[in-house]
Amino acid sequence: MKENLSKQAIAILEENFQEGGFTIPCKGLYPFQWKWDSGFIAIGQAYYDIEKAQTEISTLLDAQWANGFIPHIVFHNESDTYFPGADVHRSDLSPLASKKYRSTGMTQPPVTGFVLEEMYRIAKDKKSILAYIASEIDKVYDNHNYFYTNRDVNNEGLVFIYHNWESGTDNSPIWDDIWKTMNPPEYTFERRDTKHVDASQRPSNREYDHYLHIIEIAKEHKYNDAKIAEHSPFLVLDPLFNAMLIKSNESLINLYQLIGDNADKIAQLKKWQEKSVKGFNDKLWDAELGAYIHYDLRNKKPLRFVTSSSFSPLYAGIPSKERAAILVKTMMTKFGGDDMYLCASFDPDSDRFDPKKYWRGPVWINMNWILFYGLKNYDFNDIAERVKNDSIKLIEKNGFYEYFNPIKKVNETENVGYGGNNFSWSAALLIDLLND
Repeated sequence: MKENLSKQAIAILEENFQEGGFTIPCKGLYPFQWKWDSGFIAIGQAYYDIEKAQTEISTLLDAQWANGFIPHIVFHNESDTYFPGADVHRSDLSPLASKKYRSTGMTQPPVTGFVLEEMYRIAKDKKSILAYIASEIDKVYDNHNYFYTNRDVNNEGLVFIYHNWESGTDNSPIWDDIWKTMNPPEYTFERRDTKHVDASQRPSNREYDHYLHIIEIAKEHKYNDAKIAEHSPFLVLDPLFNAMLIKSNESLINLYQLIGDNADKIAQLKKWQEKSVKGFNDKLWDAELGAYIHYDLRNKKPLRFVTSSSFSPLYAGIPSKERAAILVKTMMTKFGGDDMYLCASFDPDSDRFDPKKYWRGPVWINMNWILFYGLKNYDFNDIAERVKNDSIKLIEKNGFYEYFNPIKKVNETENVGYGGNNFSWSAALLIDLLND
């Protein structure tokens, strides 16, 4: 079974790899290069073709802007199967944007630092992979410098996101309360995603009005971060985004120590790290909920919901042992019932929970991968194994889908894989879980 699943996963990654040196998340629905997808994809590729993994990351980093920013989508090719495309995002409005590639003017969780360390862990030829990392790592450092310089508005080690797409958890119920504070125009546009996937599994047209409105505001200010911080109606401290940054800081420190001669950068990373971990624990921990939560900077209030993002700090070593125990208890109480696969993306007890709709409830393999390693960090090995086994079972029965219904009973009678099929990060991270 294990060998067969791995072969299928490799075949999917090979099929989705493009001539331009990058891998699409899946055909039709996502025809370009996505930032955090490419990171997770490279982890899977490292097991069977380390050079392809290196190409994946180098192609992404090649689209970096002059200020260190890395966009969430790089439009390497023309495609009419995705909206909104390069002509909507207009990265050229920023004087700092890449002159070589068209892209978006927003980013995604900064996973690239820890991805480089994962590639080092997996690669057999340590000398060769370290030489590769040494050639690219400063670009990732520059990306972290961009975040701390431009997006930490309160100087507390926590960086903001200005669009829900930057979170990676695109249509999470978390954002519902922010949408209530906005009244965007009704835009005229043609959705492309619903031609590939059942509309019941995707955000609504009215939600897209909010998404587009935030982009229009950012464009009006030529993607200037200071102006966005002043004017965007969406300004959030996201626990997943910041946990990925903290984890990647740690990885950069480890890698620079292996490379040598980088004392200044290591010292700076340690300063950022200390401030970030403290800020994270001070501002994003909700003792009553027993979980980390999002914070709405624009409206100066905590967004008190428990999501799979709430548990991602385990992966970055952010909570104390005592706090980690509380966090895992919350996870198992709310998300870990015998009738559920771990880990739903949103609190199953909430009236906003939807087991089929994108980030409003389904299980995502990338989040399970993060939780698997996070739980192992704190020696919750039995629960980590359950997360891993649940992930394998869902893929084995339903296929390599983008996301899955967490309700076990439904899985007995129907296919519970939704969104894009032959999805690259589901394939890539399964390869890693099977090799653990």
